[in-house]
Amino acid sequence: MADARAHSDQAVITDGPEPKHIQLGAVLARMASEELGPGVMVPSERALMVTYGVSRATVRKAVDTLIVDGLLRRVQGKGTFVVEPRLESRLHLASFTQDMRRRGLRPTTRLISCEAVEPPPEAAASLGMTGGGSRGKVWALTRVRCADDRPIALENGWYPVSLFPELDRRNLTGSLYEIFASDYGVSIDSAEQTLWGESADRSLAQLLESEIATPLLVFRRVSHSGGQPVEHVVSRYRGDRYQVHMSLSRDETSPS
Repeated sequence: MADARAHSDQAVITDGPEPKHIQLGAVLARMASEELGPGVMVPSERALMVTYGVSRATVRKAVDTLIVDGLLRRVQGKGTFVVEPRLESRLHLASFTQDMRRRGLRPTTRLISCEAVEPPPEAAASLGMTGGGSRGKVWALTRVRCADDRPIALENGWYPVSLFPELDRRNLTGSLYEIFASDYGVSIDSAEQTLWGESADRSLAQLLESEIATPLLVFRRVSHSGGQPVEHVVSRYRGDRYQVHMSLSRDETSPS
């Protein structure tokens, strides 16, 4: 168990104008970023109480604030740990494989399933495959996407069998976009993407090797090639390991 006395030059928590939990939070933040590092457990509540002469309520309030800020995370029955930095993505048209390579990370994929099925209604509408039984089948592809062998996202995608015959015979542990371009002459050139939040249920948590109720960033992407829809995919990213950066500008035609 980590010992608070080994850290932070024995900072003193005083009765000054700044609340004690804020003072302690600053000490813990500095300890986490400068001394402990990602994935390391912070000192126990009792150790912090003894070292800094504060109450359990003060310790909990300081730790809870840093959890909300995304610096620490509490694991039931184990302790409180420094959060690992999130991978940051700028919204752009690229495959997961390309995205990870740009970061200097090694992308890998665990194939869960690939089978030809009738498309679910939402995918059928996105892919223009409405019309009952004549609409054809799609490849339903489920994969876990990893960076440096650590699960980042669960990906559920649907792709028209008519466009990608024998896709199930390809090596699907790499970039689909590269396969589409090289084997089928289909290059993704535009996409529409929607983002929302969810939390991981038990089955998702197992696949992503996360805690149950871990926050997820969910992306639904409909991709096109030459104006034709070719992909409907829903990707669920671990919110504790992935974040999105967006650059915004004001629309000068809009009222203030």
